[in-house]
Amino acid sequence: MTRATAVRAVLAVAVLLVSVYITLTMSPRLGLDLQGGTRIVLQARDTATVEADRETTDRTLEVLRQRIDSLGVSEPTLTRSGEDRIIVELPDVQDPRQATEVIGRTAQLTFHAVEGPGTEKPEEKTPDGETPDGKTPDGKTPAPGSTTDPAPDRLTLPDEQGRLLALGEPRLSGAGVEDATAAFDAQGGAGWTVSLEFRKGAGQDWKKLTGEAACHPAGDDRRRVAIVLDEKVISSPQVDPSVGCRAGLPSGATQITGSFSADEARDLALLIKGGALPVPVEIVEQRTVGPTLGAAAIDASAQAALIGAAATALFITVVYRLFGALAAVALGAYGVISYAALIALGVTLTLPGLAGFVLAIGMAVDANVLVFERAREECAERPKRSLRSALTTGFQKAWSAVADSNATTLIAAGLLFFLGSGPVKGFGVTLAIGVVASMFSALVIARALTEIAANSRFVSDYRGVNGIGRPGAVRTWLVRKDPKLFRKPARWLVVSAALVAVAVAGIVVRGVDLGVEFTGGRLVEYSTSRPVDVETARDSIAAAGFGDAEVTTAGDGDLSVRTGKLDNDGEHALRAALAEEGGETTKVRDELIGPSLGDELRRNALIALGVAVAVQLAYLAVRFRWTFAVASVVAMVHDVILVVGAFAWLGRPVDGIFLAALLTVIGYSVNDSVVVFDRVRELWGANRRTPLDTIARRAVLQTVPRTVNTGMGALFILVALAVLGGDSLADFALALLIGIVVGTWSSVFTAVPGALALERSTKAPPPPAPGKGKGTSRGKARATRRDPLDNGARV
Repeated sequence: MTRATAVRAVLAVAVLLVSVYITLTMSPRLGLDLQGGTRIVLQARDTATVEADRETTDRTLEVLRQRIDSLGVSEPTLTRSGEDRIIVELPDVQDPRQATEVIGRTAQLTFHAVEGPGTEKPEEKTPDGETPDGKTPDGKTPAPGSTTDPAPDRLTLPDEQGRLLALGEPRLSGAGVEDATAAFDAQGGAGWTVSLEFRKGAGQDWKKLTGEAACHPAGDDRRRVAIVLDEKVISSPQVDPSVGCRAGLPSGATQITGSFSADEARDLALLIKGGALPVPVEIVEQRTVGPTLGAAAIDASAQAALIGAAATALFITVVYRLFGALAAVALGAYGVISYAALIALGVTLTLPGLAGFVLAIGMAVDANVLVFERAREECAERPKRSLRSALTTGFQKAWSAVADSNATTLIAAGLLFFLGSGPVKGFGVTLAIGVVASMFSALVIARALTEIAANSRFVSDYRGVNGIGRPGAVRTWLVRKDPKLFRKPARWLVVSAALVAVAVAGIVVRGVDLGVEFTGGRLVEYSTSRPVDVETARDSIAAAGFGDAEVTTAGDGDLSVRTGKLDNDGEHALRAALAEEGGETTKVRDELIGPSLGDELRRNALIALGVAVAVQLAYLAVRFRWTFAVASVVAMVHDVILVVGAFAWLGRPVDGIFLAALLTVIGYSVNDSVVVFDRVRELWGANRRTPLDTIARRAVLQTVPRTVNTGMGALFILVALAVLGGDSLADFALALLIGIVVGTWSSVFTAVPGALALERSTKAPPPPAPGKGKGTSRGKARATRRDPLDNGARV
């Protein structure tokens, strides 16, 4: 065993031991789509006086945190996203009506002097009780039952009993409230009370306000102080008769008494303490996932991972024999390392992220396949060469393709993270961790195992056992047939153009079924205890006043209802209508997307695709010739159109998870093209006088085994996900299945013919031969480096 092999082995064991320890002692952090619960995205809005910037959004978040904490939700999470958005995650909350009601109280909390009983003025109101323009004098829409007074800064609102009160201008805002607590006054016999504490300056304003009110006789409405939230009087207590005129109530001595129940006192304290939002907020996204859906997704993904990984391991063992079995061991190690990395980094594992973790298992064999195929070529070219030497050369020659292919996948993962939204970001993180872990497992663990095995005389002597001593059956058949693939490259471009035309026809004729994530609206999935057909459900929902709702089947007999604007009370009424026909009705999944966010997500999706094309083109142009880069990007666009067209013909929805699959397809497509063009560059540099179409044919025939074997590993995983994953993962797996098939096709029959056509129009010379040009001395050193097992003796 050489020193380098020993270092790799020690490093592999150390990383594995740490990973196993993390896996056994720590638990993954599950997203709400896996553990069940509600996720709400709030958009802070500017007011006439306050801008919704980072600072005001942070203050708004803290106020909302106090409100949410009062609900008793277990481990709620509130975070700011960007400059003016707040993400609220409420685990295990299946009915978010109370939460959205508390969050939705967005008006400024204000304290007013009561100027006397309110009077309605019929001549200034519409029949609905509003002014002629339907607004209050300050331009606001009044609360139900409220009226306006012609005097400026006066508002007439009903008190807690419905009596109209004429209110003066706001004297104090909720921002001055330090604390509000509910307590039971057993000693004084007052029952449940609410105690108020004000900040320093606000305390003086409160004392002045209550002192002025105390100048009026007991029982007079003017002795009251009105606390108003969202154009609604939440409390209008009388100042106690013991308080003298102009004396007022000090901050710490203020108590609101009344015939409160415990819940009423706590709610009032909550409204006063948490009622002052620096800026108003609007719910732009709301998602609710039932606990059974998340548990089913975890079970399905675990089964798909086990079945797909077992099938992949069996496949590479059959193809590469002993070395394939060692690569399968490294694949298992990859699974442990990547899972431990997810836990250690505190990554929230979402449903798309879980699918990405499973998919990465199938793609992790790519580097091993590249190395083994290179080693087979070395053994075929020099049959008497030692197995260890062929393996070492295989790792060296495969490095360029491994680095470029993984770099393109990392670019796709980065785009998913930075341009994706919600759970899709988790997919990008998981995919990036999977890429890094797969390179470690292939270049460290698998290399250490195979180098140790290659030192064995038995493995070295019996070439049929090790798996790389003889060329594979696919390669042998292709070499024997030697098909003239690119004698007329234009015909392949015609075929690709025809496929694109069919896909575009599907997009135009059938249309793209944009999911609620891109259109806005609400999508709710229900499970009923009794079977209900779609027509019956549609009639029941229409009778309840939801005639524009679209009803379809989902999953195993579940019903999916999609509507435009629908609030939480409307969703509750809709569920009740279904329950009349289906018995006990359980909400499985609920997605609400505001129209502004839908437009934004749709725009961001197009930006993500455009940036993906531009970044991949720039990377490939730097690493390869511009003709190769353009041809690869054309093939990538070809793949995107075919996948979108296939979904249009199939009538499948296009949503955020589909976008994640599409960006993954982009990375996979470029990955395949990179491997082919890397070989073209190498062969062309070594045979500069050979026609390019001949070089391209040889490169394709030499890389087809890698393309097929890597694709099979991913296909095993994706088929398992499509069959076992249910509706939540089936479309994701289907998009990737289509993408891998068309990506394999386009890397050979679109990218290569496209490059050949472009090369005819350029006068650029062929690339330099390996070891020449830049880095000549380094190339010579590599060329003269002797076999690791050669001691240099000659006779």
